[in-house]
Amino acid sequence: MTAAQEKKTNGWPDGLLGPLMSAAIVLGIIGLPLVLWLDLDALTKKTLHDRAGETSRIIDIMRGYYASDVVGRILHAENKVTASNNYKNINGAVPIPATLSIELGNRISADDGMVKYRFVSELPFKGREETVLDDFENSAIQALRADPKANISMISGSIFDRQLRVATPVLMGQVCVSCHNSHPDSPKTDWKVGDVRGIQELSISQPIEANIFAFKFLLSYMALAALTSAALLWLQRRQSALISAMNGELTEANNFLASISIKIAKYISPQIYQSIFSGQRDVTIATERKKLTIFFSDIKDFTATAERLQPEDLTALLNEYLTNMAAIALEHGGTVDKFIGDAMLVFFGDPETKGVREDARACLKMAVAMKERLDQLNMAWRRKGIENPFQARMGINTGYCNVGNFGSDDRMEYTIIGAEANFAARLQSIAMPGEIVLSYESYELVRDLVSARPKAPITMKGISRKVIPYVVNDFLDDENQRRKVINERGVGLDLFLDVDALDASAAKFARQRLKSALLALERHKPHTA
Repeated sequence: MTAAQEKKTNGWPDGLLGPLMSAAIVLGIIGLPLVLWLDLDALTKKTLHDRAGETSRIIDIMRGYYASDVVGRILHAENKVTASNNYKNINGAVPIPATLSIELGNRISADDGMVKYRFVSELPFKGREETVLDDFENSAIQALRADPKANISMISGSIFDRQLRVATPVLMGQVCVSCHNSHPDSPKTDWKVGDVRGIQELSISQPIEANIFAFKFLLSYMALAALTSAALLWLQRRQSALISAMNGELTEANNFLASISIKIAKYISPQIYQSIFSGQRDVTIATERKKLTIFFSDIKDFTATAERLQPEDLTALLNEYLTNMAAIALEHGGTVDKFIGDAMLVFFGDPETKGVREDARACLKMAVAMKERLDQLNMAWRRKGIENPFQARMGINTGYCNVGNFGSDDRMEYTIIGAEANFAARLQSIAMPGEIVLSYESYELVRDLVSARPKAPITMKGISRKVIPYVVNDFLDDENQRRKVINERGVGLDLFLDVDALDASAAKFARQRLKSALLALERHKPHTA
């Protein structure tokens, strides 16, 4: 892959997307607690400053009120100092506690502060400014009179401007009882010590805008995180688009390679194809010596048959024949080496082997299956009007060969070479049409599967001694029961009989027809020329 392709593949120069995402995640993990700590620290400091300022404001109001309405009046008093609810109209008078609370509440609540204070009762002295109590204050008075220790509070407002209201009882003491019960302006004169006179209400407002910007670090972090997320999302979408495009290209390439591999598989043995494409075998010039069982077959008088048939018919027949034979070879585990015109070379023992004995037995079973299949094909071809279809000769030999890749670096072939392969071809050449000829070693490996007879000894080039081939008379199945296939054709004779393929009904019909044929032959008087 080139540098430009790598850059395109990553979707980011020099492959920085991964490190950037990792850095963003690490900063996000570390940054969040850090900015929260900074903002909480700033909020704590701001809250302390606000509370100190509010407390200072209230103290200043109280000190100012005390200086003007208490100390100032005492200093300017001409007569005896006294306490009165109407102290402003009496020279030298100072406010009683209730009046003090009311006046302080008015002054504290008059400023635009977060804390407001009210001293209220539904039973004010005569002459005082009438106070309107809301639902919270009325219910608070009633609840506290029922239980002075009750906790009365209410939070109101919206999320942007919250307000906390807390009400506590104003309890009557001995001095207050004596004053209220004897004072001419008191609306009630039967107070007792401990009665709830009214309530003290403390209201604290906390608008959200007052503190929202105290989280400046968190807001900055969230803004940065939003920008980073948007950037990463954009990069991810871009990366996804690139990957989708690459996947599309890879799919097309895979489809192309799959079609090419399927086409290539038509030219080599399936076992070799699988071992190459699975990576088990390297495509290099290399061979090894193995003991194989080699099968060689050829069609008798193929040239004469080719002259009798049209090229199209010959091609169709030959392709059908080779297709069926190759399928049988693959079914039995054979490696189809090559087709040489009408000849066929198959070997057992590489690239997969079950042992020399089992390889030889599998080869013999394959040859028998091929012979039977060719008989069936001949019957079908005769029905199509082909007078003399194919007759095959087969040779089987077992021995050591060199097997592997032969050729050049540019072009090679997976095949076998050696005298044993030539011997298999020689055995095929001495076979009669429809015969299977075995070498002595192959016969020894499969003799429990066949009945065979020896042929006349033959000589082989490169071998000083004579060798005895064996012709397979019949094949025995695993239960030593002969499989009967009769296929004979001559002048006035065309007979094909597969005994094991017949069911009860078909066997009965065959017996009837054969009896009729025998009866006809017995009655027939052949004419003389």
